[in-house]
Amino acid sequence: MFPWFVHLECLNMAAVKLSKDIARVFVNSFDTVLFDCDGVLWAGSKVLYRAVETVNYLKDSGKQIFYVTNNSTKTRAQYLEKLMKLGFNADEKEIATSGYLVASYLESINFQQTVYLIGSKGFAEELRNHGIKHTQIGPDTMATDMPTYVNGQIELESEIGAVVIGFDEHLSYPKILKAANYLANPNCLFLASNADETFPMEIPLVVPGTGVMVKAVETASQRTAKVFGKPSVAMFEAISKQCKINPQRTLMIGDRCNTDISFGKNCQLTTLLVLSGVTSLKHLEQYKHDEQHILMPDFYTDVLGDILDLLEQ
Repeated sequence: MFPWFVHLECLNMAAVKLSKDIARVFVNSFDTVLFDCDGVLWAGSKVLYRAVETVNYLKDSGKQIFYVTNNSTKTRAQYLEKLMKLGFNADEKEIATSGYLVASYLESINFQQTVYLIGSKGFAEELRNHGIKHTQIGPDTMATDMPTYVNGQIELESEIGAVVIGFDEHLSYPKILKAANYLANPNCLFLASNADETFPMEIPLVVPGTGVMVKAVETASQRTAKVFGKPSVAMFEAISKQCKINPQRTLMIGDRCNTDISFGKNCQLTTLLVLSGVTSLKHLEQYKHDEQHILMPDFYTDVLGDILDLLEQ
């Protein structure tokens, strides 16, 4: 945190826009930088303006760099492959995904039963990498009407000890029904990679995210999932176990206020919002009006590459 910077919520002020006047002091005030990925580094298949150059510059300048993503559809190894292919100077130990956190948690408690997984190939692979058994992924459709299905065609496994939810493009009524019935057992764990409402896309289309799937199962089961992704502090705790991090000299950069910025606030980090993803200036104005301080970033800018542009001016 800047020595001259007072928390904005105390002053009831709007977020500060980055400018060339403060850019150098701003960058020098941090030893560690956490980056969200979707909407910050890229949107869909498109790398965002000067994102690669900015991240590599900060790392070459001696900053600790971490990539923190709520996306559970890829393993850490797959994220590393993507980052390196795009030109980011990354290492697998710098990557924290929500799927990795869930798998690590189950391994840490010596989970021996089977996971009922609503999720992707990447999430399934991350579980297997940690020695966690899981049910088959992919489509699970209902070939008949609902009364016929529930009165004889539904098959529930006996060894399920946890229901785990990530993004699943094959979410279906049978999956929600099975998850809710497994969760009728109070000893069955209920875990979720994240609760993001939507995915940031390079086209103006609303694409429902994992949060929609989590809410469906929560509603049916009348239970609440333990969420591992941002804004939960679990992500920061996992990173802090790897190396020494001073929260007061750590910057969180994200595009979504209810996950990235709230995460930063929950962990006592300085926050920078980039307007290249989910959150817009209109949203910030509404958060200020409603005094939703946990959603207000300390700083904002249009795109990540602005940092390098401002430093070069």
